[in-house]
Amino acid sequence: MPVPKSEFDSLPPCDFYTPEELFETDQMYTVYEIARLLQGLEADVNIDRETEDILLDWAIPWIMTNADDLVVAEPRHDDEPGYYGLKE
Repeated sequence: MPVPKSEFDSLPPCDFYTPEELFETDQMYTVYEIARLLQGLEADVNIDRETEDILLDWAIPWIMTNADDLVVAEPRHDDEPGYYGLKE
């Protein structure tokens, strides 16, 4: 159900990190690490599975939106995800 804007104290702009703001230039990140970083968390912090699933809902579209600025690396092993980093 929609809620009137007047019910909120403030309405800041919906700004997201750019890849340059989020990533170190010499590092590659998994989608799970990106999800944490987008929320201001450390890339390796432990979070519960339910929270991680919610964070992934933000990270996947962010990756797709910023794809032109990213490079992709295939998983090094069958049991790990791919990696993303800044395009140079």
